[in-house]
Amino acid sequence: MSTPLRAFVRTTLDLGDFTLHPWGRPPAGTERLDDLVAAAADPAIALWNPLATADHKAAQTWLEAREDGWDRGAGAAFAALDTTDGTDGTLLGTVNLRWTDRADGQAMIGYWFLPQARGRGLATRATRAVTTWGFRTADARRIEIAHATGNDASCRVAQRCGYLPEGTLRQSHLFGDGRHHDEHLHARLATDPEPLP
Repeated sequence: MSTPLRAFVRTTLDLGDFTLHPWGRPPAGTERLDDLVAAAADPAIALWNPLATADHKAAQTWLEAREDGWDRGAGAAFAALDTTDGTDGTLLGTVNLRWTDRADGQAMIGYWFLPQARGRGLATRATRAVTTWGFRTADARRIEIAHATGNDASCRVAQRCGYLPEGTLRQSHLFGDGRHHDEHLHARLATDPEPLP
């Protein structure tokens, strides 16, 4: 069976000290569900990237939605897992790439990382890796990042990953505080040069 055009196909990306592993049902053991419940409770994630994973049942539903995205080739949700801690991979965060206009090759990328993984450049490395993968393997033409104007950390990641600023989207998204925030829009084209390390 041939792969449909512009489909995200499950793969694991090895970045040395951590891997980007496709989210999905397996392995969805108690520990991974606990990780998702903890992520939902983190104040920064709850504000900027609210997760509907307040308990194990909700976390399992969230995982099933990620699995469905992979099944349809419409979404590529990666768990960033530490490979240096001698376990099966402690959760560090996630990067998610999804089509916004599949026929035209337009996608959007987002990310969140847990407190212990912040400030180490992991979000930047993971976002760069998934961006490059999306351009090379799924024929993405344009990938966007939109983040609340108050989310300075996300803005820095976008800039370090070569996503150029394109403007401000006024009151464009409802965030975890129940308010619509302005967002900065950044984008990269497949024809843009890779950013410097």
